[in-house]
Amino acid sequence: MPSKARPKNQPRQIAMVFDLNKCIGCQTCAVACKMLWTRDDDRQEGTDYMWWCSVNTMPGRGYPKDWEQMGGGYRDGVLQLGKAPDRESFGGGWDFNYDEVFYGGKGTSVHFAPQGEAPTWGPNWEEDQGAGEWPNSYFFYLPRLCNHCTHPACVDACPSGAMYKREEDGIVLRDEERCEGHQYCSRACPYKAIFFNHVRQVSQHCIMCLPRLEKGVAPACARQCPGRLAFVGYLDDAQGPIHKLVHDWQVALPLHPEYATGPNIFYVPPLAPARLKEDGSPDPDQPRIPTEYLEQLFGPKVGDALSTLKAELKKTQSGKKSELMDVLTVFRWKDLFGPFDKDPATIKLTPVTSK
Repeated sequence: MPSKARPKNQPRQIAMVFDLNKCIGCQTCAVACKMLWTRDDDRQEGTDYMWWCSVNTMPGRGYPKDWEQMGGGYRDGVLQLGKAPDRESFGGGWDFNYDEVFYGGKGTSVHFAPQGEAPTWGPNWEEDQGAGEWPNSYFFYLPRLCNHCTHPACVDACPSGAMYKREEDGIVLRDEERCEGHQYCSRACPYKAIFFNHVRQVSQHCIMCLPRLEKGVAPACARQCPGRLAFVGYLDDAQGPIHKLVHDWQVALPLHPEYATGPNIFYVPPLAPARLKEDGSPDPDQPRIPTEYLEQLFGPKVGDALSTLKAELKKTQSGKKSELMDVLTVFRWKDLFGPFDKDPATIKLTPVTSK
């Protein structure tokens, strides 16, 4: 299937950068998104199992389970339709024994547990497991959400024209009234960041908190992050941190660039201590997280990115100035958000309702 929706010259593109060296896996971003967009109430029925923003422990099989093996994206400019994740590969949305724990009079003899059939997978299923063997085991955290790609395969694949990329800011959106629930978008998305609402029979995904952005407020995942690791802004803003991290210093990289969708969510790859030799001494030439694994995730430029980060870090340790380290340190939290630094408590949002 040839591409039919290669974008024109996008005048502006909102992007995000996550500094993985700061992520502690606290899941605050995931919970902030969950509480805002996918609660299981009357307005959001069918979203109980969805986590539009999730934090995956890497290496791991991820969320949904084994998403990296499900296909999608482009190959030689041709759209590839992979597999749509099924409900079981996401997991979650379980009912728990709240009444028994809170009101059953059994004190500490019972604990929370999913009810019904035992789950086989779910969000954070393999949290903190990682890979390797002691003393060289390792893992890191990877926040994931819709990449709002420059070449969105989901838009190409949608047969009803429900999905589109906004010209003014590059956000990928969906008209749910036009969505017919075919799930071609999910099959085409190589990141499997699209969910299917089995109650309403429509697909749904992260819209980068568009109602907040339009009021000058950063997305909930970034705004609530306690680690100051999520940057939000326009990719073409040459004076902004995102442009500098992505284009000038080239230390922020897309996830799986070989999928050829042009993601606009970028990651500063994780640094790692040296591997330990059998005698317990460090081997300075062997990082704990194998560079080969990071190349599988972030492409062949990850080695250069890590070298730049190490060199700039070494400058600061020797007492010299590093603009890159100053940007990544984020001394003022507002520096994370560019034009989207308004306090959400000071504005009035128009509720988003779905028919």
